[in-house]
Amino acid sequence: MTTAFVDPLAIMLIGLAMGTGIGAFYFFFAARGSKEQLMSLVYPAIGIGVFDFMSGFYMSFAWPMTSFGTRYNMLFGDPLLMFGLLLIIGAIMIQKNVKLGIMPLLSVILGIYVLDGAYSINALKLETGQNYITAMGLFLFDAIGAILVPIAYFKPEEGKVGIVKYMYYIEWIILGIGTIFALVIGYLALYGHLQSPP
Repeated sequence: MTTAFVDPLAIMLIGLAMGTGIGAFYFFFAARGSKEQLMSLVYPAIGIGVFDFMSGFYMSFAWPMTSFGTRYNMLFGDPLLMFGLLLIIGAIMIQKNVKLGIMPLLSVILGIYVLDGAYSINALKLETGQNYITAMGLFLFDAIGAILVPIAYFKPEEGKVGIVKYMYYIEWIILGIGTIFALVIGYLALYGHLQSPP
């Protein structure tokens, strides 16, 4: 007896959007100096982080597609797995009030991986047409957002508008745009899967 493969890519993209949205609001709340709002992100970040880690793990190591989806386990599943792991670790560090240490640098390493994925999408023509634009938007904005995470080493001064605060707001916007791209692709994938189940 064979079982049908259910492609969970749509909900994985929604999970990614939720995670990058949480990351975006970390910088927004930090720029405003609101510790209470920062703490309110901890449990959602752990929950979404676990989901992203598990779905990325599934895609990385057990993705059964042998034609269309073969490359996507590396292109999307691998970074989703690592992003989920970093989201969980970051949330626990905030909750325990632990210093950042090398955490932002780990985000940079992931960002370079995602940037390499964006290059690969273009060079290997993995996506075309509308899918190319949305995929490149997702990968570029998420990669840049991840690479800029080390700005968290610098804390905005309370009551002052300075370059650090502006950088936090820029990071909020970059991650926010990445979140929108993930939502668009996820919702389009849901419609496409309902129209023609994989």
